[in-house]
Amino acid sequence: MDLFDQVEQQMAKTARPLAERMRPKTLETFVGQTHLLGKDSLLRQAIKEDQLFSVIFWGPPGSGKTTLARIMAKETKSNFESFSAVLSGVKEIRRVIDRATIARRHHQKRTALFVDEIHRFNKAQQDAFLPHVESGLITLIGATTENPSFEVIAPLLSRVRVMVLKPFSREALLTILNGALVDKDNGLGGLSFEADPEALEHIVWAADGDARAALNNLEAAAALIQKKNVQERKMTRAVVETALQKKALRYDKAGEEHYNLISAFHKSLRGSDPDAALYWLGRMLVAGEDPLYVARRMVRFASEDVGIADPRALSVAVSAMQAFQFVGLPEGNLALAQAAVYLATAPKSNALYAGYGKVTRAIDETGSLAVPLPIRNAPTKMMKDLGYGKGYKYAHDFQDAYVPQAYLPEALRGRVFYVPTERGYEKIIKERLEKWRRLQESMRPKDKKR
Repeated sequence: MDLFDQVEQQMAKTARPLAERMRPKTLETFVGQTHLLGKDSLLRQAIKEDQLFSVIFWGPPGSGKTTLARIMAKETKSNFESFSAVLSGVKEIRRVIDRATIARRHHQKRTALFVDEIHRFNKAQQDAFLPHVESGLITLIGATTENPSFEVIAPLLSRVRVMVLKPFSREALLTILNGALVDKDNGLGGLSFEADPEALEHIVWAADGDARAALNNLEAAAALIQKKNVQERKMTRAVVETALQKKALRYDKAGEEHYNLISAFHKSLRGSDPDAALYWLGRMLVAGEDPLYVARRMVRFASEDVGIADPRALSVAVSAMQAFQFVGLPEGNLALAQAAVYLATAPKSNALYAGYGKVTRAIDETGSLAVPLPIRNAPTKMMKDLGYGKGYKYAHDFQDAYVPQAYLPEALRGRVFYVPTERGYEKIIKERLEKWRRLQESMRPKDKKR
């Protein structure tokens, strides 16, 4: 290799985005997603033992889906094929299958086929994978940001495992950024500059769990200072704000103020103080907080802290979010303000939140209890002969469309999960439930006296 080849290789290397250059190549260098890649996890064991299985990685952008696919192929010595569902069709699938056949026949190598944005394939295109996944010719590794239950056909879904990737945590993103700062081969270690902790915190905040966005933003900020004298090369929060064109929230290096503001907003809503709720909402929006983040918190609040005391609260919160998406900034902020005032002044109840918490604990304790026979679905004669649906009472055949009947599994009979308050609409619900329970008690068989 002569000097010109070396220069060309170096130029090609540096021309690639930092996020691509810093892409981990082994499991040991992959940061985050510990719920999937922990010491004794299924995925780690499968990779280490060269026992690949077909999988669909479902997660937000920048969560490591493509990187994991490449690591799976490399560390199991599989033939790696990759294409995007946006650019490819059935013809490209057939070419990949032909190459996979050759790889297995002549080189005894399996083919790991990575399909990015698999949800964009239509039914016919997804059908094309089925026989080859079934035969083991290809190990399908799909990636999607959409719920596979709705976007991937059922026959294909039944032949793969779905693994959910989470947005990277603050700690994971800081580790990734600091790694890029010291890496002299692929990162920014050769630029000789310091980065203030506050600068990195702002990059992490703006990335919102997206590692690719974090690295791209770090590279953009580095570009602003790399031409300065070595003594002046310092990445401050102001430099990052300039690079990102996004003003930072005022928070310390642990990001505390960001969480303080949303906490103050949530507690003001819960405390029924519309003035404070509006103030903290304004503080967040003016500081550059993502309005949809605030909208999502209000949707959650509507169910968690208002609940059925005012069933309209959830509709108001969702409508505000949709209105903001439709109108945008700055007018959309008013829709968020309207929702905040409504939620603050609505009657409060956490009965729904508490009730669902009891349900999840009961499920953890009792597992998968059988559905009572009378309320099972009985679409076939065999099921009817087995007693499915036998004894079911159709509520509309009875007065007030109500008849006492067992709906919970036997082990949970009599368990009460939802206990309404006497606030708002829940007062009506409470009276209704008490009436039904009195009717249940009156129709319960009496113990015979001895």
